[in-house]
Amino acid sequence: MKARIGSFLFTLFKYVMLIAAAIISLLPVVVCIFTAFKTTEDYNSSSVLDLPKQWMMENFSIAMKQANMLRGFANTTIVLVVVLVCSIFISAMLAYVLNRFKFKGNSIIQNLFMFASLIPGIATQVTVYQIMYSLGLINHLYGYMIVLMGTDIISIYIFLQFFENLPVSLDESAIMDGCTYFGVFFKILFPLLKPAIVTSLVLKGVSVYNEYYMSNLYLQTKELRTISTALYAFTGPYGNQYNYICAGVLITIIPIFILFLIFQKQVYGGMAAGAVKG
Repeated sequence: MKARIGSFLFTLFKYVMLIAAAIISLLPVVVCIFTAFKTTEDYNSSSVLDLPKQWMMENFSIAMKQANMLRGFANTTIVLVVVLVCSIFISAMLAYVLNRFKFKGNSIIQNLFMFASLIPGIATQVTVYQIMYSLGLINHLYGYMIVLMGTDIISIYIFLQFFENLPVSLDESAIMDGCTYFGVFFKILFPLLKPAIVTSLVLKGVSVYNEYYMSNLYLQTKELRTISTALYAFTGPYGNQYNYICAGVLITIIPIFILFLIFQKQVYGGMAAGAVKG
C-alpha cells in the first residue's frame, strides 16, 4: 500500500513539474503573440496577458517595412550559408587530421581546444575587435563571416566522436588503391559523416541565426543589419515599440519553424546519432 502511494505521489509530482515547465516555457511565447497584435494604445493600457481589443495584422507589415526585415533576411541568409559551409569543412578536416594522424603535440592541441571552449567569447572581444579594426573588416559582411566561421570547438569534437567509430582500415584500403589523403577524406569518409554534419548544422545554424552581440558590434550600418538586429528600428531614447518588436520576432521565428518541420527527421536522427557515438 505504501509503495502504491509513493509511486502515485512520484508520478503526480513528475507531471506537475512537467506542466509547470511547459507553462514557464510557453508563457513568453503567448505574451509575444498577444503583444504582436495590439495597438500601441492597447499595449500601454493593458496587461501583457490581456487579449488584444483589436487584432492588428498591420503590425506585421509595419515591422517588415520600417525595420527593413527583407534586407535583414537577405544578409542573414548570405552569412548563414557561407558560415555553415566553411565551418563544416574546417571542423571536419581538423577532426580528420587530429584523429587519423598521430604526431607530437596532437593531444596538446586537443586539450587546447578544450581549454579555449572554457573561455567566455565576450572576454576576447576587445582583442578581436582591435584586430578586425586594424584589418579594415568592420562594417563588412565578409569580416563578420570570418569571425563567425572561426574554429567551432563543439563541431570539432562532434566530428572527432564520429571518426573514432570509422575504422582506419577504410583509409588504408583506399590508400593502397592509390587514393590520396584528400581523396580518402572527401570521397570516403566525408559522406559517412552525415549524422555529424546534420548535428553540427543544427547547432551552428541556430547559433548564427540568433547571433546578436557580434552582429551589433561589427555591422553598424543599417544596410548591413542582420535579422537579429533589424528590430533596432523600434527602439529609441523615448521608449520601445514592443508591439512592433514582437511582430518582428514572430516573423523571424517563421522561417526556422518551417525548416524544422521539413527537416525534423534529419534533425532528430543527427542528434540521436551524435548522442550515442563515442
